[in-house]
Amino acid sequence: MSNYALLLGSEIGRFDMVLCDTNIFISAFNGREDTINQLNTIGLVNIVLSSITVMELYQGMGNKTELAQMRRKIKYYDVVQIDDRISKKAIEFIETYKLSHGLLIPDAIIGATAVVHQIPLYTYNVKDFDFLPSIVLHKSV
Repeated sequence: MSNYALLLGSEIGRFDMVLCDTNIFISAFNGREDTINQLNTIGLVNIVLSSITVMELYQGMGNKTELAQMRRKIKYYDVVQIDDRISKKAIEFIETYKLSHGLLIPDAIIGATAVVHQIPLYTYNVKDFDFLPSIVLHKSV
């Protein structure tokens, strides 16, 4: 059973699953050793991405070859799609934190995904998320 199936089943919020922010994948794909080691510690089967992260990774590609390479790199990870609950939570976050904290739409959706599914978020941009209520940030070991 894939992790995504677990998200849809009875094990939502398993704390061995970790939602990775876009900057984590960029760092890993650029060869940053501490990021790669941490992802290996988490376990590649426990890593999930938001569909927003997939979009951001694809958007950063400069040509069709790079896009094809990125597709190959992320095809084995489970992707959490934006659903009604995530959308509503992201809207709530934007209403509450756009003006006070400068919360951007992609971060609101990624944060809402983590909160709704009770999955720890692994990010290097802690300041973009640490004010969100009920968010659990993954701590590197």
